[in-house]
Amino acid sequence: MRLIDTHAHLDFSHFDTDREAVIARAREAGLLAILNVGADLPSSRAAVALAERVDFVYAAVGVHPHDARMVTSATIEELRALAQHEKVVAIGEIGLDYYRDRSPRPAQRRAFASQLALAAELNLPVVVHSREAHDDVLAALSGWNGQGVLHAYAAGLERLDEVLALGFAIGVAGPVTFTNARRLRAAAATVPPERLLLETDCPFLTPEPYRGRRNEPAYLRYVAEAVAHARGETAEKVAQMAADNAMRLFGIL
Repeated sequence: MRLIDTHAHLDFSHFDTDREAVIARAREAGLLAILNVGADLPSSRAAVALAERVDFVYAAVGVHPHDARMVTSATIEELRALAQHEKVVAIGEIGLDYYRDRSPRPAQRRAFASQLALAAELNLPVVVHSREAHDDVLAALSGWNGQGVLHAYAAGLERLDEVLALGFAIGVAGPVTFTNARRLRAAAATVPPERLLLETDCPFLTPEPYRGRRNEPAYLRYVAEAVAHARGETAEKVAQMAADNAMRLFGIL
């Protein structure tokens, strides 16, 4: 099965004791590439360093909405500098999170807007986090002329047409495998084939049968199998289709 994990956090401390083994298992599982996504400046730096060291790992750099209160003009300047690296293929993880509200919402919106502007300037796609904030996320994206993915999509069929109308891809992650995830599977079954991406969000969102444990890229096959079952297609076809989309969106391989 030919797979690309379009959202991982391999630089997080969860992998400090066995990062090389996790990367080796990903290779053995047939992963063609992994997009390692920054969540703040330190993790963005680490994502670039890992991508520089591991041939099939690529990087996205950005500040997650949880840390939006920390974003200054100097932050944007450092992200701009990091994004010059040849293996940086996206700006992310950026967006809005009104579920945890770890940064004030006005600060989240400002950080999101400034990072969207940076992505437009650099002609890079964006990796967007949206949790309990779909109205404001879609409003921000509707005024922005670029491409990207709504990662770990969780808005169901109700908002799918709006996201697709913006030209964005849909990232499907481990929760699609959960027994009660009927809304997610319905959305995954409806996404046009050219807009589907597969991701782990490791170390989080672990799919069945490993739910409750640390996630890793090698488990992406379970996401592909669940999406394939929902779409009435083979897992191999879904994996290749999503990999092709990832290569096209992020310009990798």
